[in-house]
Amino acid sequence: MSAPSSGPPNIFDASRRVHRLARAQRLFPQADFLHRRAAEDAAHTLSAILREFPRGVDLSPHGGLVAEALHGMPAAERIGAIEAVGSLDERAAPGAAPLPVADQSADLIINLFGLHWANDLPGALAQIRRALRPDGLFIGSLFGAATLKELRGVLTEAELEVRGGAQARISPFADGFDGAGLLQRAGFALPVSDVDRVTVRYRDPFSLMRDLRAMGETNVLAGQIKPLSRDILARAAALYVERHAEADGRIPATFEMVHLAGWAPHESQQKPAKRGSAKMRLADALGVKEVTDE
Repeated sequence: MSAPSSGPPNIFDASRRVHRLARAQRLFPQADFLHRRAAEDAAHTLSAILREFPRGVDLSPHGGLVAEALHGMPAAERIGAIEAVGSLDERAAPGAAPLPVADQSADLIINLFGLHWANDLPGALAQIRRALRPDGLFIGSLFGAATLKELRGVLTEAELEVRGGAQARISPFADGFDGAGLLQRAGFALPVSDVDRVTVRYRDPFSLMRDLRAMGETNVLAGQIKPLSRDILARAAALYVERHAEADGRIPATFEMVHLAGWAPHESQQKPAKRGSAKMRLADALGVKEVTDE
């Protein structure tokens, strides 16, 4: 009898994820609105931190968006070129291979919408923390538990009706309230987490599915995946409209974006509050300089 594996569970298929991302490259500009929203959020966070980041690294599957969002902002003068590093394979499945960044070599690391595909999320975050210089900053975004809750429900119900059984079709996204805890577990100091829930309205469910394909965010769960038949898709679309359509006929899709920030430990940092006391303010954790009127 073989010993049980002590590694993380193999939830996602890394090669399948790479294939989905490669297929999405050409179409991504048509559906990059959530990624650009997260990039703008990261740029505004960096603008509020009055310190320099000589070397920035972008590990996002779709890299370069934060650098674009910073263009023309005062913060751009304090931040060196943010370099998108690594191959598509390395960016697609965080933690599956050594990080393409040397230990303690970066002042700023960004990862937008890659970490929710990590089989070992704490391990992937720990790799990022080790790649930061002391007092270096990590900023990331990933999809949270409420993402695509409407689509998840109707796909499951439709497949049960048509086939008599259903497979998981949508990623088990991380719970947004665990964000700061995950960062702390990975060794980050002053971890903070914030949730941005966005409702996008679509003409029909098939328009939503096309956007997910263009984002590279379709099913990459490990194991055999039975294709969805036309009957299942048609039934799921009908259920979506029946359950969720608004007065004008459009259907809502929920995206829960979890924004994370944490620092590589350094002796100069403010000490966290004692357990059970009030949480640290976001401004304090990020070192934001505030101006008050006398």
